[in-house]
Amino acid sequence: MKKVALVTGGSRGIGLGIAKCLAKQNFDLAINGMRKEEDVLSSLEELKALGADVVYCRGDVGSAEERQGIMDKINAHYGRLNVLVNNAGVAPKERKDILEATEESFDYVLKTNLNSAYFLSQLAANWMIEQKGKAEDFTGSIINVSSISATVASVNRGEYCVAKAGMSMATQLFAVRLGEYNIPVFEVRPGVIATDMTSGVKEKYDKLIGEGLMVQPRWGLPEDVGLAVTALAKGDFPYSTGQVIMVDGGLTLPRL
Repeated sequence: MKKVALVTGGSRGIGLGIAKCLAKQNFDLAINGMRKEEDVLSSLEELKALGADVVYCRGDVGSAEERQGIMDKINAHYGRLNVLVNNAGVAPKERKDILEATEESFDYVLKTNLNSAYFLSQLAANWMIEQKGKAEDFTGSIINVSSISATVASVNRGEYCVAKAGMSMATQLFAVRLGEYNIPVFEVRPGVIATDMTSGVKEKYDKLIGEGLMVQPRWGLPEDVGLAVTALAKGDFPYSTGQVIMVDGGLTLPRL
């Protein structure tokens, strides 16, 4: 029986890169997104062409009711869940200095980027514990896709940095809590990745990369993140729960 992975924000960008890598490694998929299913058909068909069964779970992961609806749909379609990939995220609608940023923007970003991952992990963890109680050979894991912004300060998008720092601690908390059940929890921390979210700052980062921003002088790709997530989902790091996997081309390496 194939393992089932839920990828939030999985219909484009980093999430789609993750989903493609999982499909290639024999996972069936539940893809979550906010767009209508007819608007993501090309992504879903691409995943199916890679051999995965795919169910689309439209919903706002920032909403408790819709989170439960996503899990219910997965249960109805597959009856199981092995891997949760908390990838969904938004940037502030307007980048503002922290001396001017609004509480409304803070709440908007944290609701989608942190609250969703925390409480979706809670739902998934309880379901995984239940599945493990019924089948000793069940394997489960939770993988949080955060950002170098968990530790690299950007004062014009403080709410995003706070959300990712919170996700990093959530990874540690769930790793500790789920240790007794042998359900590992990991954090994957991407750097500058080429997606629609970063398309507006392409010129800025092209220049910085040319000036040596990363040790590996190129943009990261969604597939780079996908390969790391898939290795964790497959169980290739069985004794590393709670750890951070950097996917940043060496951007955060201290250098002189």
